[in-house]
Amino acid sequence: MDEKNRPNVVLIITDDQGYGTVGVHGNDQIRTPYMDRLANEGVAFDRFYGHPLCSPSRAALMTGRYFYRTGILHTSRGGALMSGDEVTAAELFRDAGYRTGIFGKWHLGDNYPMRPMDQGFEKAVWHKGGGIGQAPVRPNSYFDSLLWREGEDFQAKGYCTDVFFDEALVFIEEYQSEPFFIYIPTNAPHGPLEISDEYADPYREMGLDDSVARIYGMVENIDDNIGRLLELLERLGLDEDTIIIFTSDHGPAGGRYNAGLRSTKGDVYEGGIRVPYFMRWPKGLPAGFKTDKIASHIDVLPTLLSLCNVDSPSDLRMDGVDLTPLIRGHDVEWLDRTLFIQTHRGSRPRQYHNCTALTQRYKWLGDPGTGGQWDFETSSTDPVMELYDLEDDPGEEKEIGGQMPDLVAQMRKDYDAWFDDVASDWQAGVIHIGNSAENPLTLCRYQDSEYISELPHGWRVKVEQSGTYEFRINRESLNGAGALGVQWQGNTQRSPLAAGENTGRFELEAGDGNLEIWFELEDIGRVTFSSNLTIGDVEVDYLG
Repeated sequence: MDEKNRPNVVLIITDDQGYGTVGVHGNDQIRTPYMDRLANEGVAFDRFYGHPLCSPSRAALMTGRYFYRTGILHTSRGGALMSGDEVTAAELFRDAGYRTGIFGKWHLGDNYPMRPMDQGFEKAVWHKGGGIGQAPVRPNSYFDSLLWREGEDFQAKGYCTDVFFDEALVFIEEYQSEPFFIYIPTNAPHGPLEISDEYADPYREMGLDDSVARIYGMVENIDDNIGRLLELLERLGLDEDTIIIFTSDHGPAGGRYNAGLRSTKGDVYEGGIRVPYFMRWPKGLPAGFKTDKIASHIDVLPTLLSLCNVDSPSDLRMDGVDLTPLIRGHDVEWLDRTLFIQTHRGSRPRQYHNCTALTQRYKWLGDPGTGGQWDFETSSTDPVMELYDLEDDPGEEKEIGGQMPDLVAQMRKDYDAWFDDVASDWQAGVIHIGNSAENPLTLCRYQDSEYISELPHGWRVKVEQSGTYEFRINRESLNGAGALGVQWQGNTQRSPLAAGENTGRFELEAGDGNLEIWFELEDIGRVTFSSNLTIGDVEVDYLG
């Protein structure tokens, strides 16, 4: 397959949508004709899995690897920094001659070398942090949002989902004569639930709760934009040669229709991890093909590489499998495989903390429902374990572990081997300071500093050059006199600050480690911030 004949790729992932918030999955209240069209005109997986939270699913999608390997742990407070050494889909497609663009939510690191443009995207229109309106940009709105175009911020005009699709459509028109890989990770329908009444009112008129009406309106807006995408591809004659993938990162936040699945986002029960997955390519995949075989976000990249005839380095280790024989409708004896899913808060991988191992029929869970507990203490000898027969009990209502102790023991053993493999050398991504690719830069306290027992303890950084660094801390309304403190490689320095001042200069030696920066008030000492605000964020400028 020569470069000109390679299919284009458009990969769409929504945030917090879940399995049931799409018409084709039995939801007769929501209007999603274009999502339904992708399912009916392509391949639809009934049992496709993500991780319970945003960043782990996105890391798996971008790398084909289990998220622990990439440095990801959860979604904030130092847990959403993917290593700059990871090889992403964008890098592989770029190196194969594709034009690459991201339009939406990245959530895998906001600083060099983890930003989307550092990880293979030539064009990047994106928002920072875990969502629009979260640190490091507060306040912000889904309307006329503050966004980034590569490394420069700009004020967008219009609703965020419309803006992201607008940018993607312009990209397609610009590069229509070349193969392209486009990633559209919408931040909708994640909260805050901002959408125009034009979209929400029809659902309110059905008698739905206001929050559900807003979510359904946000999803319908995404659907309308998918319709715009399909129309453009058809007009340009690219429809037959473009692979479109639609999925979501995890289950819904809060209670709404979810096809009878148990629980929601954050949990490893089916409702928290089962997501829609539709794959349409008129020229290369059968229309209307449906499968109940288990698959996951880790399988997306190896499958795309196969379909597009894109090579990957021989030493690149992926955990996912190539789904091509299955999705082309071939009569194949499919894999007898086990998928592993886990996500939890905290500062390190923790065995058994909110995990599952699942096969085509059975599902084993370790300490389920604990993912949000920051200092949860798991037991290496006696974790809470559950077992379900998903063939007989898809709603996970009948726990059967006591009836099948041998299977419980075997699936636990399989999980233990997996955890030892993927988590033994876990290392979060590291922010580089003193590099011309990003200078000055902002260290976001809430999103990126390492939290221990829910309190910030500095940033994992690499200081690339010894020299003088200027630090400006966001102290907001804390106007009293005090000092700016810095601890680096065992050395503590302080710079006195008068009331209202926020800037100090410090000498740092090149090296790797944990960089602590704090503000002290004369009357109370060191001030600690923990909430999702911008207070405590620090701008760092290498002066030479």
